[in-house]
Amino acid sequence: MAFYAYIVTNQRNGTLYTGSTDGLILRTTQHREKTFKGFTAKYGCAMLVWYEQHPMRHDAFVRERRIKKWNRVWKLELIEKMNPGWRDLFEDLF
Repeated sequence: MAFYAYIVTNQRNGTLYTGSTDGLILRTTQHREKTFKGFTAKYGCAMLVWYEQHPMRHDAFVRERRIKKWNRVWKLELIEKMNPGWRDLFEDLF
């Protein structure tokens, strides 16, 4: 089983949300469909722009928490290092 830290946004350089999950496809789908009321539904953060796989749930959770403490510039650099065009990576998961 794999675990993921991820970032979704509403547009390039837009609002960012960082999370962690053991089901990246399902969780990204929930963001896209606004299944849960909250931050991502309110701000329309549904575009998967960065993710990282981890072998243990704790590792993904720790990475999420660290990234959440980063300043915005560092988060943007992380995204652009993996995804310079800010493509929605959701389709790549299939």
